[in-house]
Amino acid sequence: MSSENLEKSRTPRSAADRLLTLLKTRGPQTASDFGAALGTTGENARQQLARLAAEGLVEAHAETRGVGRPVQLWQLTEAGNARFPDAHAELTVQLLRAVQSTFGSAGLEKLIEARESETLASYRREMDGIASLKERVSKLAEIRSREGYMAEWREEDGTFLLIENHCPICAAAIACQNFCRSELAVFQDIIGPDADIERLDHILAGARRCAYRVVPRAA
Repeated sequence: MSSENLEKSRTPRSAADRLLTLLKTRGPQTASDFGAALGTTGENARQQLARLAAEGLVEAHAETRGVGRPVQLWQLTEAGNARFPDAHAELTVQLLRAVQSTFGSAGLEKLIEARESETLASYRREMDGIASLKERVSKLAEIRSREGYMAEWREEDGTFLLIENHCPICAAAIACQNFCRSELAVFQDIIGPDADIERLDHILAGARRCAYRVVPRAA
C-alpha cells in the first residue's frame, strides 16, 4: 500500500488531520513538501502548520542541506503522536504488570506465546492461497495497516521493505520487549521459507517508525 493510498484509507476529516497523517507516515517535511502533497501552496501549508504548532502538535527545526540557507523541517511533537491510537496503553501496561506480579516472568511469557499463536493462526488464514513473496508482503502490510500500524510496503532492488509508521501497542512493547521479538517471529513464519526478514528501524530504539527488509533466499 503506497503512502497516498494509506492517506486515502484513513480519510482525514480536515487539512490539519491530513498534515498530521503526512507527518506520521513520511516523517519531517518542509512546508513546500506539504503544499505539494495537499495540492496547495507552501505558504498555505505553513499557515496551517503554524496553527498546529500553536496547539503543541507540531514543531519546526532547521536542517542544513548542502550549500545555502538551512531548510525548516516540521515534525510531530509528543502530543501530536498521541493523536494516533494507542490501544488503551495505560490499561495494557497495568495488565502486563499484574500478570508478571501474579504469575512471574514465566506467566508473562506464556501470555506472549498465546498471543503469538493466535496472531499466527489469524494471519495464516488470511494468507491462504497466496503463493508469491511479493503478494505475501503486500497482504501482510494490508493486515497490519488494518490493525492500526499504518503499514505500507515497496520493492527495492530485488528486496521488499515493510514499513510500520505507527505502533498501537507501543506502551505494551516498552513494558515487555518480547512482544517485538514475537511479532518478528510471526512475520518470518508468514513470509515463508523463501526469504529472510530483518528489522532495520525500531520505534523502541528511537526511530520514527519500524521498518523491515525482506530478502529472498537464493534458489
